[in-house]
Amino acid sequence: MASDLRRRFPFGGRWSSLPDLFEDFPAEFRLPHGEHVIRIEESEADGVYQLRAELPGVDPDKDISISVDDGVLTVQAERVEEKKDKQHSEFRYGSFSRSVRLPAGVRDEDVTASYEQGVLTVRAPIGETAKPARRIEITRGS
Repeated sequence: MASDLRRRFPFGGRWSSLPDLFEDFPAEFRLPHGEHVIRIEESEADGVYQLRAELPGVDPDKDISISVDDGVLTVQAERVEEKKDKQHSEFRYGSFSRSVRLPAGVRDEDVTASYEQGVLTVRAPIGETAKPARRIEITRGS
């Protein structure tokens, strides 16, 4: 029996791989941790950095917080869902936080965000980057 379990669950004696078992489960059965719950995409095209996060079932006015501080974009979200009927009640909840360094040339005040059909999109135009350091020649007095 033990060898049969090892074939079916090749952990090598370690339980750190246990969350991988849930990889193929439908979303409603997965454990609420990490990237199994929230999908994030980052891209850069036509001078604009874009971050997209799938956050269905949240109210962007109450449940999502976005900040930019010294070139670091932070997105935080929390979802609380409650279902009740005469027989039982069910609660599902989870929180999410992701911080990313914005590309050089993005000004904090130019970052915008929108939320449509469960997808948060944060856009940041990339301006001119600082010019590289220039070497200064030293002249000798005569």
